Amino acid sequence: MKVFVHDEALDRGGYPRECPFNTSRAGMTYRTLRSTGLLEGADRRVIAPVALTRTMLERFHEPAYLDALQRAGRGEHDLDALWMGLGSPDCPLFDDMYEYVSLAAGGSVTAAKLLLSGEAHIAFNPSGGFHHAHPGRAAGFCYVNDVVLACMTLADAGKRVLFLDVDAHHCDGVQDAFYERSDVMTVSVHESGKTLFPGTGFEEEIGHGEGRGYSVNFPLPVGTYDAALLRVFDRGVMPVIEAFDPDVIVMELGMDMLAGDPLAHLNLSNNAYADVVERIRGLGKPLLATGGGGYHVENTVRGWALCWSVLCGDQEDHDAMSFGMGGVMLETTEWSGGLRDRTLLSDAGRRGGVDSEIDATLERIYALVYPLHGIVPPARDR
Repeated sequence: MKVFVHDEALDRGGYPRECPFNTSRAGMTYRTLRSTGLLEGADRRVIAPVALTRTMLERFHEPAYLDALQRAGRGEHDLDALWMGLGSPDCPLFDDMYEYVSLAAGGSVTAAKLLLSGEAHIAFNPSGGFHHAHPGRAAGFCYVNDVVLACMTLADAGKRVLFLDVDAHHCDGVQDAFYERSDVMTVSVHESGKTLFPGTGFEEEIGHGEGRGYSVNFPLPVGTYDAALLRVFDRGVMPVIEAFDPDVIVMELGMDMLAGDPLAHLNLSNNAYADVVERIRGLGKPLLATGGGGYHVENTVRGWALCWSVLCGDQEDHDAMSFGMGGVMLETTEWSGGLRDRTLLSDAGRRGGVDSEIDATLERIYALVYPLHGIVPPARDR
């Protein structure tokens, strides 16, 4: 069973209109999937999220921080709250913010419980993916960390959990939460911290103590293109995942790696995301996918819809059906070829530099991480 997690309550309120993190994306994705028939069928359902309780939130977040978050949602704000990141440019205040983020983040824990009960094999919460939130601090549009709480829920049930983050920004909040644990592996593919917030996620960050080797980072250079990303996955990421052999996979699908995103500097099409999702789906593991970044709204919606179709295994039929009518079905006139992007041409001059930097990153991972898991590096292909 494939489950899409959404509720119309998430279409109301949410982050301020001027905030780059546009909470209408999930509802737009839902409507796109409805209009294209991708939520129809006996093998898929739409489930409403259950809001996180205070007890559940305190499994990761500090009580004083949650108190400040609640007060901020009522319009009460002080210097202590600002020190906690609340009211900063990237974590603005808005009415009922505690209730809103508890519901949005609750979708990921709802999905995790569905996987554990066997009611779902694949679940997608596009309203989730708040991977920058820390126990006592908001950051990067993230107030409560649904990814950490979902991974905790799965790990508490005795599962070996892989968290795979495919988002332009490094998942610092999640990495920190599990940095000394070996039951949850964090693998992040992101734009290098040299050029993008939060300035972390370098190859040398591999975990500590029992967690040594269970944090794995693949920083990408500016201008990374589809074929380069897929080489990182095939020659770097997939061997690590296969060696870890997780019981369940949690995957963040931030669409800010797409070309044209206003907050990042990569050059990917959504075809690369589809190929990555197909590789992960092919492992046959229970899979929880979340949203994340993505600040070009229309591109993000189309990318998430495409990823859902891949998760359901019917993207080829849909692509054939939708070709030529994407502008009508997706409520945009920007591109009329269905869910998939045009093939992007990479800058030939930049491409060589991208390839060289990726070669260097892979070599560092082969030296730092692969020996810890008994993985033999692949033969050089370039």
